[in-house]
Amino acid sequence: MSEEDTSELQEDRFVPSLSESPYGAVLGSFSAAMSAVGTAGIGALMLLIVLDVIGRNFLDAPITGVSEIAARSVVAIVFLQVPAAILQLRLTRADFLVRRLQKSSPKTVAWLEALFCLAGAIVFALILWASWPKLLSAWQTAEFFGVQGVWTIPTWPFRGITILGCALAVLAALYRAREEIRSARSAA
Repeated sequence: MSEEDTSELQEDRFVPSLSESPYGAVLGSFSAAMSAVGTAGIGALMLLIVLDVIGRNFLDAPITGVSEIAARSVVAIVFLQVPAAILQLRLTRADFLVRRLQKSSPKTVAWLEALFCLAGAIVFALILWASWPKLLSAWQTAEFFGVQGVWTIPTWPFRGITILGCALAVLAALYRAREEIRSARSAA
């Protein structure tokens, strides 16, 4: 196996061993589990939509609440999968500058990645800060969505997923920033 293949494998491995990095191992494991739940949620949502379409078009029996479930589930799935995306360096972005700089200055790229991760940690911390009161309010007032008397579901689980996803995203972004800073310093 060439050195290039080895570095590529190391970059793809986002859950370090417990002996290498206990913090990274626990964070990576939780993030991977949340991502798996999000992936299962995508499959369940697809199945629900297909069943609703079949019921609506062929049986004249639509499933009540599908649009509300889909609207809330998409947001929940995003927040379930964001921490793993951060750890895997898989967030959507235009990386044409990073790819160009990687060849000439890997140290500069590491510092840019660290800056990007720190900015992400700030953004997710702000979302967490703004979402926390909404979770408490939804819990205390038994807030729901849907049509009362027809179909309702509480909002607090979805708000809780947002809080959990943001908290882990902050930790993941800080972990990645630390790793990128270490990489930049070791390249010096």
